[in-house]
Amino acid sequence: MKIFIAGLSTETNSFSPLPTGMLSFEEGSIHHGNATSDVVHYWTAPLHIWRKQAVARDWTVVESLSAHAQPAGPTVRAVYEGFRDEILSDLKTAGPVDIILLALHGAMMADGYEDCEGDLIAHCRRLAPDAVIGGLLDPHCHLTEAMLDNASLLVAFKEYPHVDVPERADDLFRLAAATAEGSIKPVMRDYDCRMILAMPTPSGVMRTFVDAMAAREGKNGILSLSIAHGFPWGDHPRTGTRALAICDGNGEQAEAMAQELGESLYALRSELNRPLPDIEQALDMAEAETEGPIVMADVSDNAGGGAPSDATFLLRAILARGLTSVASGIFWDPIAVRICREAGEGATLPLRLGGKCGAMSGDPLDLVVTVRKCASGLTQRFGTLPAPLGETVWIETQGVDIVINDVRTQTFHPEAFEQLGIDLSKRALVCVKSSNHYQAGFNPIASRVIAVATPGAITPDFANIPYTRRARNYWPAIEDPFA
Repeated sequence: MKIFIAGLSTETNSFSPLPTGMLSFEEGSIHHGNATSDVVHYWTAPLHIWRKQAVARDWTVVESLSAHAQPAGPTVRAVYEGFRDEILSDLKTAGPVDIILLALHGAMMADGYEDCEGDLIAHCRRLAPDAVIGGLLDPHCHLTEAMLDNASLLVAFKEYPHVDVPERADDLFRLAAATAEGSIKPVMRDYDCRMILAMPTPSGVMRTFVDAMAAREGKNGILSLSIAHGFPWGDHPRTGTRALAICDGNGEQAEAMAQELGESLYALRSELNRPLPDIEQALDMAEAETEGPIVMADVSDNAGGGAPSDATFLLRAILARGLTSVASGIFWDPIAVRICREAGEGATLPLRLGGKCGAMSGDPLDLVVTVRKCASGLTQRFGTLPAPLGETVWIETQGVDIVINDVRTQTFHPEAFEQLGIDLSKRALVCVKSSNHYQAGFNPIASRVIAVATPGAITPDFANIPYTRRARNYWPAIEDPFA
């Protein structure tokens, strides 16, 4: 067997003020055919896994581009086309291949391309009409017809937070290998659930749903089951939740299974879509608690959803109340980082923080801060995989500890604070810029978790996202989208 592996991903937020260009990918991860010779991290982990599995079978591995960027606005056209064409050139040079595995996202858009993944897979199919083509997807994908028509297999992460990337990469390899060897004949079908909402999996009805879904795989001809949650802030005709079933040689079974899965998920919609408190309500709730730390999530300023991660709304309210014993971060503010590093540890200085990227970021905060710690080369865990933090600085003002950095990322794990010397066990309130991925790391240390409906680029008001291309025939925009 000869296997071709590559990766290209970012998640496109149509409402983000930040374009996604070459600098975004350079800050994220770019490897030209050598990702598996570098250290394993979140974006390159699937390629490491696929190479290891192929080498164990004594297969030939052809490795191409691995390029990934933090979510933001649409990708610059020339950047996407350049990356796509590099993968296609490598595939053409490789000659006939048996398997193509692609580490993708599923909600990547570029200028002139509403479906980058579908476009890439379709080009691969034209070059390799007989190959098994597998795509590993983030569940916040749009699951387009072009993806489904041209791929042999599509597997999405099951967990949100996405802590199961290695397991799903293994699943995709196993299914692709079995397909290439002729032991299975995968048939894919999807079902439109006609809803748009957030569906965290750590607990509650979604935890039960995912466990039951996973338990059905590998039995009675069911090869793989996935839920494409959809990415609500990508303005795309297919935005929304879809159920995906892959069965062995039986299209009718796959169609029925996708519909059954989708209908059962739709029935849980009211339990899943719980309203979140606004900033003042959330702070009232936090002040009423007697034990800490309380973890508060600034869900609308999540870099992992394309937001700038420099919004000041929540921090401004905390300072206005005079709250102390607070840790907050991670703020993306390269200018503030530079100023603090220049001043050095122990310096006290005036600093303008945040509010730099537009109206969604709020107004900047003019503070007098003390630089407590400067650090380089730190990472934070996302599941078991490291994510870089870049230049990171701990500043303190008015009894509030703030973490700022120069590599835009959401807050995954307590070590983003603790490596700098901030003891979260001694803080009453910990505020993190993340929508849901923080739960894997912060739930174990929290006396209570409060997600806050802050203003920002990924507001959780799903009924009123200002789409121009996505029809409003979905719940909760309308009560019965199946009428």
